[in-house]
Amino acid sequence: MSCRSSIRAAVSVASIYAVAVATVLLATPSAAQVVDFGKYPNFKGQWVRTGNPNNWIALAGQPPLTPEYQKMWEGIQADLKAGGPGNWPSTFCIPAGMPAMMSFYDPGEIIVTPGTTYILISHNDDSYRRIYTDGREWPTDPALTYAGYSIGQWVDEDGDGKYDVLEVETRFLKNPRGYDISGIPFHSDNQTVIKERLYLDKADPNTLYDQITVFDHALTRPYSKTQKATRNPNPRPVWFSEVCSETNTHVRIENENYFRSADGKLMPAKKDQAPPDLRYFKQKQ
Repeated sequence: MSCRSSIRAAVSVASIYAVAVATVLLATPSAAQVVDFGKYPNFKGQWVRTGNPNNWIALAGQPPLTPEYQKMWEGIQADLKAGGPGNWPSTFCIPAGMPAMMSFYDPGEIIVTPGTTYILISHNDDSYRRIYTDGREWPTDPALTYAGYSIGQWVDEDGDGKYDVLEVETRFLKNPRGYDISGIPFHSDNQTVIKERLYLDKADPNTLYDQITVFDHALTRPYSKTQKATRNPNPRPVWFSEVCSETNTHVRIENENYFRSADGKLMPAKKDQAPPDLRYFKQKQ
């Protein structure tokens, strides 16, 4: 082979190799497409509640409960008045779950990525959500959790090429959960579905709205509220973290709530409350 033919062959091989390498690089995640975060709303920062968004009745009116669950709620309210815990799981350090966790009872953070939006709330050890926006289908046999399984989609409502609203549907929720400290009950079948619309106020981008609608078999119709949170202009450099069990004085034995007194002794939580069953303890003479 002539010198010129050898050079041509080498150049040809080098060109093929370069094209192959470029093809592989373009196909790998490390060369993923550039994400235009400018088309997403700016949810960055520390979000804090305004007013009392944890009060569903104030924002949504009386709950439209079925007769069975209305009677149950009346019993819950009576227990609260007597000094009992009612129906607020967080009393015993159980995460409040959806929708209560979205009241931002402690500061929250929203982290947007193309495939998943994360909502982190510094409360009660386990308050976080993953909202999948990657187009996935609902799982067929998921584990039930307090926060549930959330699938969302971004919506450009005004057609300007930028997203305005994050629409979310949450399923696969387990009890016990609460709307708020009033103790409004959910149906025991764990079939609750919650839909949300999260968006910024167009006149004030430091105000976040969350329209929440609950579909539950304890209700005669969907139950909705719209709450808001504001962006803290001077957030603390270190996020607050609460470990509920560190300071919790509530003690649940069987289905009864008791208090731990300042001297560490068990005491009743309400008038004329009987002591717990002590059959497994040897009684002092």
